[in-house]
Formats: sequence, C-alpha cells, structure tokens
Amino acid sequence: MSDEIVRVHAADAPDPLGPYPHALIAGGLVLCSGQGARDPATGEVAGLECDGEGRVTGHDIRLQTEACLANLRRVLAAAGSGFERLLEVNVYLCDMGDFAGMNEVYARHFPDGGPVRTTIGVAGLPGGNFIEIRAVALGPSSEEEQ
Repeated sequence: MSDEIVRVHAADAPDPLGPYPHALIAGGLVLCSGQGARDPATGEVAGLECDGEGRVTGHDIRLQTEACLANLRRVLAAAGSGFERLLEVNVYLCDMGDFAGMNEVYARHFPDGGPVRTTIGVAGLPGGNFIEIRAVALGPSSEEEQ
C-alpha cells in the first residue's frame, strides 16, 4: 500500500467553498470533504425558498438531501469509488427537525442499510445549506486501477 496522498477534484461537482479538495485518496481510502446542496451547473443551492429580496425564508430538506447525495456520488466517481464502497457517512443538519425528511431520502439511496452513519445537529453551515454530508469510502480496487 502506498503512502501517497492524491487530491481529487471532481470536475462535475460544485467547487469547494474554501481551500480544500473534494476528496483525498490515501491508504486505500477516499476521504470526502462535506458536500452541500449546490447545483454544479448553476451554483444555486437546491431547495431554498427565498423572498423577493433574496432572503432565505425556508428550505426543502428532501431536495437538499438529494442534491448533497448527487454531489457526493460525483466526488466518489472522480476518485474511482462509489456508493457501494462507502464505509462511513456523517450528516450535518442545521435543524434536527429535518431528520425524518433527510432520512426518508437517504433510505431510498441505501435500501440495504448502507454504511455506518452519524447525524449531528450544527449551528450553521456555509452557502445556504441546511445539510452537509461527508463520507469515507474504499478507494478503487487494484483490478479497477488496471
């Protein structure tokens, strides 16, 4: 096993909001940075409800969860991995009242239970997100790399 660290940038995922990569591949693992609900094509955050002056007045956690999982899928694919290789997922919610809606969407993506998961309530997230999802997955197998 190599001690090399590879930084991953997924061209079809939204750019990170700070100075960090989408993911790192190291020690046979893919460590993904948290993914929000921003649409990579438009830069708009999915599921936000705004008033006429652009102030956020509400959100649809189901749409935000779908967008987060789509972005996570893009990052994993760029790293040569996928949902079937996920080991751990951490979900960060601004409102734990959104847990049931998030869990409903999450369960559709992982009908057999999926990876281990922790859900944490947080005071706030950047960029208009009410949810962020980070993950750890197995990297590409040696057969897939060849």
